[in-house]
Amino acid sequence: QVQLVESGGGFVQPGGSLRLSCAASGIIFSIYTMGWYRQAPGKQRELVASITSGRSTTNYADSVKGRFIISRDNAKNTVYLQMNSLTPEDTAVYYCNAKNIALYWGQGTQVTVSS
Repeated sequence: QVQLVESGGGFVQPGGSLRLSCAASGIIFSIYTMGWYRQAPGKQRELVASITSGRSTTNYADSVKGRFIISRDNAKNTVYLQMNSLTPEDTAVYYCNAKNIALYWGQGTQVTVSS
């Protein structure tokens, strides 16, 4: 059974930081491209960042470039999203996914940025 379990969400003030984690099980983690997506109320789910297997090539949405960093630890079957300089516009449910031939999603973790 494939499971992606996100953690690390919460409430933070503008300018603060959070680190999200997504622990995977039931897949050969190292061969999957891992991604972080987010969905704010009333908006479509959007890609935040992704990291490929192999060379760990990263890709970021323009809105988070320079503030967020995606990384992976294949030994721990975990992908991370370091989020810095958070703004209220970053408030959303954050989901991780794993993509290869199949596509899997986690259940999401809420991030709220507010003063």
